Amino acid sequence: MNNIKISVAKGDGIGPEIMDAVLAIFTAAKVPLEYDFIDMGKSIYDKGYSTGMTDEAHASVESTGILFKGPMETPKGDGVKSINVTARKTWNTHSNIRKFQTIKGVDTVFSKAGIPINLTIVRENVEDTYGGIEHYMTKDVAVSRRIISRPGSQQVIRSAFETAIKEGYSTVTCGHKANIMKLTDGMFLDTFYEIAKEYPQVKAEDVIVDALCMKLVYAPQTFECIVLTNLQGDIVSDLCAGLVGGLGFAPSANLGDHIKIFEAVHGTAPDIAGQDKANPTSLLLSGVLMLNQMGLDHYGAAIRNAILNAIDKGMHTGDFGEDRSKSIGTKDFANAIIAELDLSKITDSNPIKYHKPSALAENKMMVSSNETIETVGIDLFIECETQPHKIAEIVQVHIDPDMELTTITNRGTQVWPEGSVYTNLVDTFVVRIEKNTTAEIKKKKFMEQAIRLYDHLNIGSIEMLISIDGKRKYSLAQGQKVNAIS
Repeated sequence: MNNIKISVAKGDGIGPEIMDAVLAIFTAAKVPLEYDFIDMGKSIYDKGYSTGMTDEAHASVESTGILFKGPMETPKGDGVKSINVTARKTWNTHSNIRKFQTIKGVDTVFSKAGIPINLTIVRENVEDTYGGIEHYMTKDVAVSRRIISRPGSQQVIRSAFETAIKEGYSTVTCGHKANIMKLTDGMFLDTFYEIAKEYPQVKAEDVIVDALCMKLVYAPQTFECIVLTNLQGDIVSDLCAGLVGGLGFAPSANLGDHIKIFEAVHGTAPDIAGQDKANPTSLLLSGVLMLNQMGLDHYGAAIRNAILNAIDKGMHTGDFGEDRSKSIGTKDFANAIIAELDLSKITDSNPIKYHKPSALAENKMMVSSNETIETVGIDLFIECETQPHKIAEIVQVHIDPDMELTTITNRGTQVWPEGSVYTNLVDTFVVRIEKNTTAEIKKKKFMEQAIRLYDHLNIGSIEMLISIDGKRKYSLAQGQKVNAIS
């Protein structure tokens, strides 16, 4: 069997030593891999690479299609993006898969109670607030944009159903906050049930994310596969790691249509780096997921069984196990796993399903639609330290007759024409202007209206308000009454 080349970045802190341990196990298992070691992480940031990776590293990953990486540190500071998020977004690894299973020998509240856990979190991986689209509106108000797209939602939700079928799960649960974020999470939830129709053999259900967290804490065994948006998925997946012993036992796969990334989900632990104390289990289990994705399932199964056997026999690093005095180091733990390897079921006759990525003819990802889109208003984000009624007076003097000022809000709460004297104000208001006619108004005219007001208001940004097939596609303010036209 010919070796398959993959890109390997050892990472920061404990990264190099746990990666060395994992690769030693791969070598002992005779996994047919060849490694292209690449430079990513903190040391690369320190050399002036704002992306955290060299050009050579970038090219390597796009050549091999597989990145196997240790934990990496992102330096703190303005303008520096997380290398982990950058890698996921650059190569559109749209679905993060984290599998959580009870491991015999890793004691938790649930294992001691005899409650087995076997669930998978499928997290959207490139959108949401992780776009990092942020800016200051004023010195006191910062804004973050949350991007949820239908194509992005379709990708991760379809991954969740495919994962459920592969794992033999009967149910996929959508975690969401569509009761509050009615448009963003609402789109995600609507898309979930649309995709669910393609998988009639799998039950589809949804749970509001805060209720989901509560249920995961007291009855995790009731869930099998859960799909969530990016930020919510990040939080819930770490919660689930706590159910099975911590992030040290949580494998992670970032799956795209062309590039795949496998990594440890824990931190770099610089306090123990180089001391032969680190637990390589998370990275090794992520490596098992990688082998499974590459069609090297028989190697993955042998290594996973070896891990479980070693832990069951009491082998453990200092971060887990009942008797910490009997802990062993990283290298000895790797050797203990190697000693448990059974290579008898590994043959060269097993087919390899892995294919290197090919260049895209075009990188568009769009959902076609015949729906009618109409611009029906505009939101003006302004900096102002006066009272709302004064802002309203200025707007009403300069507004076009086919438009009207419908509301002024502060932090999403209406403060004009109605409001409460008990609503605390910051120096950023949103002035909402909507059309008051059934006739079409071009987007350009709303822009011209904004320009006229610019001479009288300190406008920081604008947002167009649209309707689709006559249905409002923007949120009402807290306390806003519905405009009869829009």
